[in-house]
Amino acid sequence: MAKIKKGDQVILIAGKDKGKQGVVLSVSEDRVKVEGLNIVKKHKKGNQAAGTEGAIVAQEAALHISNVALFNAATQKADRVGYRIDEAGVKTRFFKSNGESVATAK
Repeated sequence: MAKIKKGDQVILIAGKDKGKQGVVLSVSEDRVKVEGLNIVKKHKKGNQAAGTEGAIVAQEAALHISNVALFNAATQKADRVGYRIDEAGVKTRFFKSNGESVATAK
C-alpha cells in the first residue's frame, strides 16, 4: 500500500531531477506522476481526416514510487510517513520526524 496520495507535496530523492519538488498528479500501483518533474518529449502523429497536425509535446512521465518522498514543510526535508488512529477512529498519516499530521493539498 502506497503512503503517497494524489495532491501530496513530494521531493525527488533519485533520478535526473533529484532534489526538485512537485505535487503528485496521479498514483497507480507503484508509479507516480509529479507535476513539472521527469519531463519527456513525445512525438504525436498527425491525422489529416481529423484535421490535427503532428507535434512534439513535453509531458510528465511516470516515476517509480520509491524515487519520491513526502516533503515536510516544517523541517524543509523529505520525511517518512506512518499511520495512526485518532480518537474518532479515523486512520491518518503523520510525519515520523516530528509527529505532525500530513496535510494533503487538494
